[in-house]
Amino acid sequence: SSGINAEYVSLGKVEAQMKTNPLVDNICVYADSFRSNTIAFIVPIQEALERLAKNYMNYDASYEDICNDPGVVQEVLKNLSAHGKSNGLEKFEIPTEIQLCPDIWMPDSGLVTAAFKLKRKAIQDYFQSSIDLMYGKS
Repeated sequence: SSGINAEYVSLGKVEAQMKTNPLVDNICVYADSFRSNTIAFIVPIQEALERLAKNYMNYDASYEDICNDPGVVQEVLKNLSAHGKSNGLEKFEIPTEIQLCPDIWMPDSGLVTAAFKLKRKAIQDYFQSSIDLMYGKS
């Protein structure tokens, strides 16, 4: 079990650093112990993401469309990679695939506790198909 704890500690560290990024409201970093890269589910700060999206999308998209736009996702990923590096994260700690989640994680979603702590297992279960897809790509 010590392996899992060590993993959680580093995930928490990565999340804490990424949350200092002006685009990030909430983030859950996921690491499959058999993979050399991490992936992340991110609840963006809507205004910041919409501002960024204006440079990449020339039509009036819904917020959900913005979160799913591959160009926007890539741009956020680049932004986070640079942010992670400048905050001293190791290359393997920085997510290589992300999914932007338009809905804020509230306790009634079951994804966070009443104190807004991440429920990793619940998040993993909820996003399992996305996790499979993201690891399939990388």
